Amino acid sequence: MTRQPIRRLATHLPSAMLDPIRAARPGLEIVEIPMKGSLPVGPGFDHFDALLTLPNGAPNLADVLARGVRWVHAYGTGVDGFPFAALGGVPFTCSRGASATAISEWVIAVLLEAEKRLIEHWLSAPPPVWHRADLGTLAGRRLALVGFGGIAQAIARRALPFEMRVRALRRSDAPSGIEGVEIARDLPSLLADADHVVIAAPATKATRHLLGDAAFAALKPGAHLVNIARGSLVDQDALRRALDRGLVGRATLDCVEPEPLPEGHWMYADPRVRVSAHISWSGSDANTVILERFLENLGRFERGEALLYRVDSEQEY
Repeated sequence: MTRQPIRRLATHLPSAMLDPIRAARPGLEIVEIPMKGSLPVGPGFDHFDALLTLPNGAPNLADVLARGVRWVHAYGTGVDGFPFAALGGVPFTCSRGASATAISEWVIAVLLEAEKRLIEHWLSAPPPVWHRADLGTLAGRRLALVGFGGIAQAIARRALPFEMRVRALRRSDAPSGIEGVEIARDLPSLLADADHVVIAAPATKATRHLLGDAAFAALKPGAHLVNIARGSLVDQDALRRALDRGLVGRATLDCVEPEPLPEGHWMYADPRVRVSAHISWSGSDANTVILERFLENLGRFERGEALLYRVDSEQEY
Protein backbone atom coordinates (compact mmCIF):
# COMPACT_ATOMS: atom_id res chain seq x y z
CA MET A 1 0.00 0.00 0.00
CA THR A 2 1.14 3.55 -0.70
CA ARG A 3 0.93 6.40 1.79
CA GLN A 4 -2.58 7.79 1.85
CA PRO A 5 -3.34 10.64 4.26
CA ILE A 6 -6.75 10.65 5.92
CA ARG A 7 -7.98 14.21 6.35
CA ARG A 8 -11.78 13.87 6.45
CA LEU A 9 -13.59 11.13 8.38
CA ALA A 10 -17.31 10.51 8.01
CA THR A 11 -19.05 8.75 10.88
CA HIS A 12 -22.49 7.39 11.70
CA LEU A 13 -21.56 7.40 15.39
CA PRO A 14 -22.62 10.21 17.75
CA SER A 15 -19.89 12.84 17.74
CA ALA A 16 -19.68 12.80 21.56
CA MET A 17 -18.28 9.25 21.44
CA LEU A 18 -15.25 10.26 19.40
CA ASP A 19 -13.24 12.34 21.89
CA PRO A 20 -10.44 9.71 21.98
CA ILE A 21 -9.98 10.20 18.24
CA ARG A 22 -9.94 13.98 18.55
CA ALA A 23 -7.37 13.78 21.31
CA ALA A 24 -5.10 11.51 19.29
CA ARG A 25 -5.61 13.23 15.93
CA PRO A 26 -6.57 16.88 16.48
CA GLY A 27 -6.02 17.73 12.80
CA LEU A 28 -8.53 15.15 11.56
CA GLU A 29 -11.84 16.61 10.40
CA ILE A 30 -14.71 14.47 11.71
CA VAL A 31 -18.09 14.85 10.02
CA GLU A 32 -21.12 13.28 11.68
CA ILE A 33 -23.58 12.07 9.05
CA PRO A 34 -27.18 10.87 9.40
CA MET A 35 -27.96 7.17 9.62
CA LYS A 36 -30.79 7.32 7.09
CA GLY A 37 -31.69 9.32 4.04
CA SER A 38 -29.56 11.27 1.62
CA LEU A 39 -26.54 13.13 2.89
CA PRO A 40 -26.73 16.91 3.19
CA VAL A 41 -25.68 18.85 0.10
CA GLY A 42 -22.67 21.11 0.33
CA PRO A 43 -18.86 21.24 0.31
CA GLY A 44 -18.66 19.69 3.77
CA PHE A 45 -20.31 16.49 2.54
CA ASP A 46 -18.97 16.06 -0.99
CA HIS A 47 -15.86 14.02 -0.13
CA PHE A 48 -14.65 11.72 2.67
CA ASP A 49 -11.42 9.74 2.97
CA ALA A 50 -12.70 7.13 5.44
CA LEU A 51 -15.87 6.00 7.20
CA LEU A 52 -16.35 4.92 10.81
CA THR A 53 -19.72 3.19 11.00
CA LEU A 54 -21.78 0.75 13.02
CA PRO A 55 -21.23 -3.03 12.78
CA ASN A 56 -24.43 -3.43 10.78
CA GLY A 57 -23.71 -0.44 8.54
CA ALA A 58 -26.41 2.08 7.65
CA PRO A 59 -29.14 2.43 5.01
CA ASN A 60 -27.23 5.19 3.21
CA LEU A 61 -23.89 3.32 3.16
CA ALA A 62 -23.67 3.21 -0.64
CA ASP A 63 -24.22 6.97 -0.86
CA VAL A 64 -21.43 7.61 1.64
CA LEU A 65 -19.01 5.25 -0.11
CA ALA A 66 -19.61 7.02 -3.41
CA ARG A 67 -18.01 10.16 -1.95
CA GLY A 68 -14.45 8.90 -2.22
CA VAL A 69 -14.25 6.66 0.87
CA ARG A 70 -11.08 4.51 0.69
CA TRP A 71 -11.44 2.57 3.94
CA VAL A 72 -14.35 1.55 6.20
CA HIS A 73 -14.04 0.62 9.88
CA ALA A 74 -16.85 -0.85 11.98
CA TYR A 75 -17.22 0.13 15.63
CA GLY A 76 -17.40 -3.30 17.24
CA THR A 77 -16.60 -6.92 16.48
CA GLY A 78 -19.63 -8.76 15.12
CA VAL A 79 -20.45 -7.56 11.60
CA ASP A 80 -23.27 -9.95 10.81
CA GLY A 81 -25.94 -7.99 8.99
CA PHE A 82 -23.44 -5.62 7.37
CA PRO A 83 -24.31 -4.85 3.70
CA PHE A 84 -21.08 -6.29 2.30
CA ALA A 85 -22.22 -5.95 -1.31
CA ALA A 86 -22.10 -2.16 -0.98
CA LEU A 87 -18.37 -2.14 -0.23
CA GLY A 88 -17.32 -2.68 -3.83
CA GLY A 89 -13.80 -3.70 -2.84
CA VAL A 90 -13.21 -0.94 -0.28
CA PRO A 91 -11.07 -2.33 2.59
CA PHE A 92 -13.20 -3.13 5.64
CA THR A 93 -11.92 -3.56 9.19
CA CYS A 94 -13.49 -3.83 12.63
CA SER A 95 -12.47 -3.54 16.29
CA ARG A 96 -12.00 -7.29 16.69
CA GLY A 97 -10.81 -8.30 20.14
CA ALA A 98 -11.32 -4.91 21.74
CA SER A 99 -14.00 -6.24 24.11
CA ALA A 100 -12.16 -9.44 25.02
CA THR A 101 -11.24 -8.37 28.55
CA ALA A 102 -14.70 -7.09 29.47
CA ILE A 103 -16.51 -10.08 27.96
CA SER A 104 -14.17 -12.66 29.48
CA GLU A 105 -14.61 -11.13 32.93
CA TRP A 106 -18.39 -11.23 32.47
CA VAL A 107 -18.19 -14.91 31.51
CA ILE A 108 -16.13 -15.81 34.58
CA ALA A 109 -18.65 -13.92 36.71
CA VAL A 110 -21.62 -15.90 35.38
CA LEU A 111 -19.72 -19.20 35.65
CA LEU A 112 -18.98 -18.44 39.29
CA GLU A 113 -22.58 -17.41 39.93
CA ALA A 114 -23.82 -20.65 38.39
CA GLU A 115 -21.61 -22.68 40.72
CA LYS A 116 -21.92 -20.54 43.85
CA ARG A 117 -25.59 -19.51 43.38
CA LEU A 118 -24.93 -16.21 45.10
CA ILE A 119 -28.29 -14.61 44.39
CA GLU A 120 -30.14 -17.55 45.93
CA HIS A 121 -28.18 -17.38 49.17
CA TRP A 122 -28.30 -13.72 50.19
CA LEU A 123 -30.41 -13.53 53.33
CA SER A 124 -33.38 -11.34 54.17
CA ALA A 125 -34.48 -13.52 57.13
CA PRO A 126 -32.95 -16.29 59.24
CA PRO A 127 -32.42 -19.42 57.10
CA PRO A 128 -33.48 -22.95 58.15
CA VAL A 129 -29.82 -23.91 58.70
CA TRP A 130 -26.45 -22.18 58.93
CA HIS A 131 -23.13 -23.41 57.56
CA ARG A 132 -24.59 -25.63 54.86
CA ALA A 133 -25.38 -25.11 51.15
CA ASP A 134 -25.22 -27.20 48.01
CA LEU A 135 -22.60 -25.21 46.09
CA GLY A 136 -20.24 -26.13 43.27
CA THR A 137 -16.76 -25.06 42.23
CA LEU A 138 -15.04 -24.17 38.98
CA ALA A 139 -12.02 -26.32 39.85
CA GLY A 140 -12.15 -29.51 37.82
CA ARG A 141 -15.12 -28.41 35.73
CA ARG A 142 -14.92 -28.84 31.96
CA LEU A 143 -15.23 -25.58 30.03
CA ALA A 144 -16.10 -25.97 26.35
CA LEU A 145 -15.45 -22.97 24.12
CA VAL A 146 -17.32 -22.86 20.82
CA GLY A 147 -14.85 -20.78 18.82
CA PHE A 148 -11.32 -19.81 19.73
CA GLY A 149 -10.74 -16.25 18.62
CA GLY A 150 -9.52 -13.40 20.79
CA ILE A 151 -12.53 -13.38 23.12
CA ALA A 152 -12.50 -17.14 23.69
CA GLN A 153 -8.75 -17.07 24.30
CA ALA A 154 -9.24 -14.33 26.91
CA ILE A 155 -11.90 -16.50 28.58
CA ALA A 156 -9.53 -19.50 28.57
CA ARG A 157 -6.71 -17.50 30.17
CA ARG A 158 -9.02 -16.45 33.00
CA ALA A 159 -10.54 -19.91 33.45
CA LEU A 160 -7.24 -21.78 33.73
CA PRO A 161 -6.21 -20.18 37.07
CA PHE A 162 -9.51 -21.48 38.49
CA GLU A 163 -8.25 -24.97 37.56
CA MET A 164 -10.93 -25.50 34.96
CA ARG A 165 -10.30 -28.06 32.22
CA VAL A 166 -10.56 -26.05 29.02
CA ARG A 167 -11.30 -27.40 25.56
CA ALA A 168 -12.03 -25.32 22.45
CA LEU A 169 -13.38 -25.83 18.95
CA ARG A 170 -11.73 -23.77 16.24
CA ARG A 171 -12.13 -23.60 12.47
CA SER A 172 -8.48 -24.28 11.66
CA ASP A 173 -6.24 -27.23 12.53
CA ALA A 174 -3.83 -24.95 14.39
CA PRO A 175 -2.85 -25.86 17.97
CA SER A 176 -4.40 -23.85 20.77
CA GLY A 177 -1.30 -21.79 21.50
CA ILE A 178 -2.29 -21.64 25.18
CA GLU A 179 -0.83 -24.22 27.51
CA GLY A 180 -3.58 -26.21 29.15
CA VAL A 181 -6.17 -25.67 26.40
CA GLU A 182 -7.13 -28.72 24.33
CA ILE A 183 -8.52 -28.45 20.80
CA ALA A 184 -11.58 -30.44 19.78
CA ARG A 185 -11.99 -31.33 16.12
CA ASP A 186 -15.80 -31.53 16.06
CA LEU A 187 -18.74 -30.22 18.05
CA PRO A 188 -19.91 -33.52 19.60
CA SER A 189 -16.47 -34.25 21.07
CA LEU A 190 -16.28 -30.69 22.40
CA LEU A 191 -19.62 -30.99 24.17
CA ALA A 192 -19.59 -34.58 25.42
CA ASP A 193 -18.28 -33.93 28.94
CA ALA A 194 -18.82 -30.18 29.21
CA ASP A 195 -20.08 -28.64 32.45
CA HIS A 196 -20.10 -25.11 31.02
CA VAL A 197 -20.39 -24.30 27.31
CA VAL A 198 -19.53 -20.78 26.13
CA ILE A 199 -20.45 -19.73 22.60
CA ALA A 200 -17.82 -17.33 21.24
CA ALA A 201 -17.95 -17.96 17.49
CA PRO A 202 -18.87 -15.46 14.76
CA ALA A 203 -22.37 -15.31 13.34
CA THR A 204 -22.21 -16.49 9.73
CA LYS A 205 -24.39 -18.55 7.42
CA ALA A 206 -22.38 -21.61 8.48
CA THR A 207 -22.90 -21.05 12.22
CA ARG A 208 -26.62 -20.26 12.22
CA HIS A 209 -28.33 -22.57 14.76
CA LEU A 210 -25.04 -24.36 15.35
CA LEU A 211 -26.40 -25.22 18.79
CA GLY A 212 -29.57 -27.11 17.95
CA ASP A 213 -31.18 -30.44 18.80
CA ALA A 214 -28.20 -32.52 17.64
CA ALA A 215 -25.69 -30.47 19.60
CA PHE A 216 -27.79 -30.46 22.77
CA ALA A 217 -28.21 -34.24 22.51
CA ALA A 218 -24.40 -34.54 22.73
CA LEU A 219 -24.28 -32.70 26.08
CA LYS A 220 -23.77 -34.17 29.47
CA PRO A 221 -27.14 -33.67 31.23
CA GLY A 222 -27.39 -30.46 33.23
CA ALA A 223 -24.77 -28.45 31.34
CA HIS A 224 -24.68 -24.66 31.60
CA LEU A 225 -24.92 -22.80 28.27
CA VAL A 226 -23.53 -19.27 27.95
CA ASN A 227 -23.90 -17.17 24.79
CA ILE A 228 -21.84 -14.00 24.35
CA ALA A 229 -21.66 -14.21 20.55
CA ARG A 230 -24.92 -13.77 18.63
CA GLY A 231 -28.40 -15.12 19.21
CA SER A 232 -28.49 -16.71 15.77
CA LEU A 233 -26.01 -19.41 16.85
CA VAL A 234 -28.64 -20.96 19.13
CA ASP A 235 -31.86 -22.57 17.96
CA GLN A 236 -33.97 -21.21 20.80
CA ASP A 237 -36.82 -23.67 20.24
CA ALA A 238 -34.29 -26.51 20.50
CA LEU A 239 -32.88 -24.88 23.64
CA ARG A 240 -36.31 -24.95 25.22
CA ARG A 241 -36.61 -28.65 24.44
CA ALA A 242 -33.12 -29.28 25.85
CA LEU A 243 -34.04 -27.46 29.06
CA ASP A 244 -37.22 -29.50 29.40
CA ARG A 245 -35.25 -32.73 28.88
CA GLY A 246 -32.58 -31.72 31.40
CA LEU A 247 -29.81 -31.68 28.79
CA VAL A 248 -29.25 -28.01 29.61
CA GLY A 249 -29.58 -27.15 33.26
CA ARG A 250 -29.14 -23.41 32.92
CA ALA A 251 -28.79 -20.95 30.05
CA THR A 252 -27.14 -17.57 30.52
CA LEU A 253 -27.77 -15.56 27.38
CA ASP A 254 -26.31 -12.13 26.72
CA CYS A 255 -27.26 -12.54 23.06
CA VAL A 256 -30.69 -13.66 21.87
CA GLU A 257 -32.78 -13.57 18.71
CA PRO A 258 -34.37 -11.14 18.15
CA GLU A 259 -32.90 -8.31 20.18
CA PRO A 260 -34.65 -7.09 22.16
CA LEU A 261 -36.84 -10.06 22.97
CA PRO A 262 -40.53 -9.09 22.75
CA GLU A 263 -42.59 -8.69 25.89
CA GLY A 264 -44.00 -12.00 27.07
CA HIS A 265 -41.25 -14.14 25.52
CA TRP A 266 -40.89 -17.46 27.33
CA MET A 267 -37.25 -16.87 28.26
CA TYR A 268 -38.11 -13.91 30.48
CA ALA A 269 -40.18 -16.11 32.79
CA ASP A 270 -38.22 -19.38 32.68
CA PRO A 271 -36.25 -19.72 35.95
CA ARG A 272 -33.63 -21.82 34.15
CA VAL A 273 -32.75 -18.93 31.81
CA ARG A 274 -30.89 -15.72 32.57
CA VAL A 275 -31.15 -13.09 29.83
CA SER A 276 -29.16 -9.86 29.79
CA ALA A 277 -29.37 -7.02 27.28
CA HIS A 278 -26.20 -7.71 25.23
CA ILE A 279 -24.05 -5.91 27.78
CA SER A 280 -21.12 -8.28 28.35
CA TRP A 281 -18.86 -6.08 26.20
CA SER A 282 -19.37 -3.08 28.48
CA GLY A 283 -16.56 -1.79 30.67
CA SER A 284 -15.33 1.46 32.14
CA ASP A 285 -13.03 2.09 29.16
CA ALA A 286 -14.92 0.14 26.49
CA ASN A 287 -15.34 3.04 24.06
CA THR A 288 -11.68 4.05 24.29
CA VAL A 289 -10.43 0.49 23.74
CA ILE A 290 -12.73 -0.01 20.74
CA LEU A 291 -11.57 3.26 19.15
CA GLU A 292 -7.92 2.33 19.74
CA ARG A 293 -8.36 -0.35 17.05
CA PHE A 294 -9.56 2.34 14.65
CA LEU A 295 -6.67 4.66 15.49
CA GLU A 296 -4.17 1.82 15.09
CA ASN A 297 -5.44 1.12 11.59
CA LEU A 298 -5.66 4.82 10.77
CA GLY A 299 -1.90 5.09 11.27
CA ARG A 300 -1.27 1.92 9.28
CA PHE A 301 -3.45 3.10 6.39
CA GLU A 302 -1.64 6.43 6.19
CA ARG A 303 1.79 4.75 6.31
CA GLY A 304 0.80 2.32 3.58
CA GLU A 305 0.99 -0.71 5.89
CA ALA A 306 -1.30 -3.73 5.87
CA LEU A 307 -4.48 -3.17 7.88
CA LEU A 308 -5.22 -5.27 10.96
CA TYR A 309 -8.59 -6.77 11.94
CA ARG A 310 -9.62 -7.16 8.29
CA VAL A 311 -13.10 -8.51 7.63
CA ASP A 312 -13.39 -11.20 4.98
CA SER A 313 -16.36 -10.14 2.85
CA GLU A 314 -16.77 -13.69 1.54
CA GLN A 315 -17.03 -15.27 4.99
CA GLU A 316 -18.60 -12.12 6.46
CA TYR A 317 -16.25 -12.26 9.44
